[in-house]
Amino acid sequence: MKGYYFITDSVLSRAGNISDVIEAAACKVEVVQYRNKSAETREMYEEARHLREICQDLTFLINDRIDIALAVDADGVHLGQSDMPCTTARKLLGGEKIIGVTVHNLREAVEAERLGADYLGVSPIFQTMTKPDAGKPAGLSLIEEIRQQVEIPLIAIGGINLLNAPEVIRAGADGLCAISCVVGSDDVSAQIKRFQDLF
Repeated sequence: MKGYYFITDSVLSRAGNISDVIEAAACKVEVVQYRNKSAETREMYEEARHLREICQDLTFLINDRIDIALAVDADGVHLGQSDMPCTTARKLLGGEKIIGVTVHNLREAVEAERLGADYLGVSPIFQTMTKPDAGKPAGLSLIEEIRQQVEIPLIAIGGINLLNAPEVIRAGADGLCAISCVVGSDDVSAQIKRFQDLF
């Protein structure tokens, strides 16, 4: 897992999740994570089913919701620290599905790898307005620290933009996600390509 990692955001998006994911798929991003905190289960299922069709040639992950991931046959899930434990998710999803885990410190990172996570979302690197409960920014030193201790891919997220992205990569991130400056822009494809060109 490497490069620009795309996450939907229906609140920040100007064109909507479907349009954004079509653009991301056209740019050949490796991963699309469907995140929709405000939708009811039925609405989320219907949208995820549509996005699954768009992302047939990509890695399509569902944020938090293992039931939705199973229902649409997603490639896996991304879990936060307050979500279902990684080991339980693995039992439900099976060994072939991808499980990512958000971590905020070295202890959580080492534990997530030990419990079988396939990659880590390291968050938040910088101050972010996208996720109000993201916590205090950890800075580049957290990426460097985790990189020395774990072998699985690290995806950096939180306050990342085109100006600070190069230093995030130099710190050891295999990939990164920038949400607001992409889905909130007038040209989603152009913004994605600018991030992709950094790798």
